[in-house]
Amino acid sequence: MELTQIRLLVADFPAVYRFYRDVLGLKPQFEAESGPYAKLSPDTGHAAIALQDRAQMAGVLPGLEGDPNGYRALVVLRVDDLDAAHAELASRGAEFTRDPGPMGDRMRVAYLKDPEGNLIELQEWLALRERTHSAPA
Repeated sequence: MELTQIRLLVADFPAVYRFYRDVLGLKPQFEAESGPYAKLSPDTGHAAIALQDRAQMAGVLPGLEGDPNGYRALVVLRVDDLDAAHAELASRGAEFTRDPGPMGDRMRVAYLKDPEGNLIELQEWLALRERTHSAPA
Protein backbone atom coordinates (compact mmCIF):
# COMPACT_ATOMS: atom_id res chain seq x y z
CA MET A 1 0.00 0.00 0.00
CA GLU A 2 1.07 3.53 -0.70
CA LEU A 3 -0.20 6.63 1.10
CA THR A 4 -1.38 8.98 -1.61
CA GLN A 5 -3.05 11.77 0.36
CA ILE A 6 -4.97 12.94 3.34
CA ARG A 7 -8.31 14.21 2.03
CA LEU A 8 -10.39 16.78 3.88
CA LEU A 9 -14.16 16.62 3.39
CA VAL A 10 -15.39 20.20 3.28
CA ALA A 11 -18.76 21.94 3.13
CA ASP A 12 -17.54 25.38 1.98
CA PHE A 13 -15.13 24.27 -0.74
CA PRO A 14 -14.15 27.73 -2.11
CA ALA A 15 -13.29 29.13 1.34
CA VAL A 16 -11.20 26.11 2.34
CA TYR A 17 -9.49 26.03 -1.07
CA ARG A 18 -8.53 29.73 -0.80
CA PHE A 19 -7.22 29.17 2.75
CA TYR A 20 -4.83 26.38 1.70
CA ARG A 21 -3.82 28.19 -1.50
CA ASP A 22 -3.69 31.83 -0.40
CA VAL A 23 -3.05 31.73 3.34
CA LEU A 24 -0.87 28.62 3.69
CA GLY A 25 0.67 29.08 0.24
CA LEU A 26 0.21 25.51 -0.99
CA LYS A 27 0.36 25.08 -4.76
CA PRO A 28 -2.69 23.58 -6.51
CA GLN A 29 -1.97 20.86 -9.04
CA PHE A 30 -4.72 22.52 -11.09
CA GLU A 31 -7.02 25.49 -10.46
CA ALA A 32 -10.31 24.30 -8.97
CA GLU A 33 -11.56 27.00 -6.62
CA SER A 34 -15.18 25.96 -7.11
CA GLY A 35 -14.41 22.26 -6.53
CA PRO A 36 -15.52 19.59 -6.16
CA TYR A 37 -11.94 18.28 -5.80
CA ALA A 38 -8.46 19.74 -5.56
CA LYS A 39 -5.00 18.61 -4.52
CA LEU A 40 -2.49 21.09 -3.11
CA SER A 41 1.18 20.59 -2.21
CA PRO A 42 4.01 22.49 -0.56
CA ASP A 43 6.97 23.56 -2.69
CA THR A 44 9.02 20.56 -1.60
CA GLY A 45 8.32 16.87 -1.25
CA HIS A 46 5.56 14.67 -2.62
CA ALA A 47 3.06 15.07 0.21
CA ALA A 48 -0.31 16.61 -0.58
CA ILE A 49 -3.56 17.66 0.99
CA ALA A 50 -6.67 17.00 -1.06
CA LEU A 51 -10.01 18.74 -0.67
CA GLN A 52 -13.30 17.03 -1.54
CA ASP A 53 -16.76 18.56 -1.53
CA ARG A 54 -18.84 16.73 1.12
CA ALA A 55 -22.02 16.78 -0.95
CA GLN A 56 -20.32 15.15 -3.92
CA MET A 57 -18.66 12.52 -1.73
CA ALA A 58 -22.04 11.75 -0.11
CA GLY A 59 -23.13 10.42 -3.50
CA VAL A 60 -20.37 7.84 -3.26
CA LEU A 61 -20.42 7.13 0.46
CA PRO A 62 -23.82 7.50 2.17
CA GLY A 63 -23.77 9.03 5.63
CA LEU A 64 -21.78 12.12 4.72
CA GLU A 65 -24.77 14.22 3.70
CA GLY A 66 -25.83 14.88 7.28
CA ASP A 67 -23.98 16.70 10.03
CA PRO A 68 -20.98 18.64 8.61
CA ASN A 69 -19.27 18.09 11.95
CA GLY A 70 -19.14 14.35 11.21
CA TYR A 71 -16.40 12.88 9.08
CA ARG A 72 -13.94 15.60 8.17
CA ALA A 73 -11.06 13.62 6.71
CA LEU A 74 -10.14 10.30 5.23
CA VAL A 75 -6.85 8.53 4.65
CA VAL A 76 -6.31 7.43 1.04
CA LEU A 77 -4.20 4.36 0.32
CA ARG A 78 -3.37 3.12 -3.18
CA VAL A 79 -3.22 -0.62 -3.79
CA ASP A 80 -2.28 -2.55 -6.92
CA ASP A 81 -5.20 -5.01 -6.68
CA LEU A 82 -8.27 -3.73 -4.86
CA ASP A 83 -10.09 -7.06 -4.80
CA ALA A 84 -7.07 -8.82 -3.30
CA ALA A 85 -6.55 -6.06 -0.72
CA HIS A 86 -10.26 -6.13 0.17
CA ALA A 87 -10.17 -9.92 0.69
CA GLU A 88 -6.94 -9.77 2.71
CA LEU A 89 -8.12 -6.97 5.01
CA ALA A 90 -11.56 -8.57 5.46
CA SER A 91 -9.81 -11.82 6.47
CA ARG A 92 -7.98 -9.80 9.15
CA GLY A 93 -11.26 -8.45 10.53
CA ALA A 94 -11.71 -5.20 8.60
CA GLU A 95 -15.35 -4.25 8.12
CA PHE A 96 -15.99 -2.35 4.90
CA THR A 97 -18.63 0.35 4.63
CA ARG A 98 -18.49 0.08 0.82
CA ASP A 99 -17.17 -2.88 -1.13
CA PRO A 100 -14.96 -2.39 -4.21
CA GLY A 101 -16.64 -0.40 -6.96
CA PRO A 102 -15.94 2.22 -9.60
CA MET A 103 -15.15 5.86 -8.89
CA GLY A 104 -15.33 7.48 -12.29
CA ASP A 105 -13.44 5.82 -15.10
CA ARG A 106 -9.92 6.03 -13.65
CA MET A 107 -10.15 4.11 -10.41
CA ARG A 108 -11.98 1.65 -8.23
CA VAL A 109 -12.41 2.28 -4.50
CA ALA A 110 -13.54 0.63 -1.27
CA TYR A 111 -14.10 2.20 2.16
CA LEU A 112 -13.58 1.02 5.72
CA LYS A 113 -13.22 2.60 9.16
CA ASP A 114 -10.54 2.27 11.80
CA PRO A 115 -11.52 1.51 15.43
CA GLU A 116 -12.06 5.24 16.11
CA GLY A 117 -14.39 5.56 13.12
CA ASN A 118 -11.96 7.39 10.81
CA LEU A 119 -12.59 6.73 7.12
CA ILE A 120 -10.04 4.96 4.94
CA GLU A 121 -10.28 4.82 1.16
CA LEU A 122 -8.47 2.07 -0.72
CA GLN A 123 -8.02 2.94 -4.37
CA GLU A 124 -6.82 1.01 -7.38
CA TRP A 125 -5.80 3.19 -10.27
CA LEU A 126 -7.12 1.89 -13.59
CA ALA A 127 -5.57 4.59 -15.77
CA LEU A 128 -3.06 7.29 -15.06
CA ARG A 129 -3.86 10.85 -16.08
CA GLU A 130 -2.69 11.59 -19.57
CA ARG A 131 0.45 13.67 -19.50
CA THR A 132 1.56 15.85 -22.33
CA HIS A 133 5.26 16.19 -22.82
CA SER A 134 6.71 18.70 -25.18
CA ALA A 135 9.40 17.34 -27.41
CA PRO A 136 12.82 18.96 -27.16
CA ALA A 137 13.54 21.44 -29.93
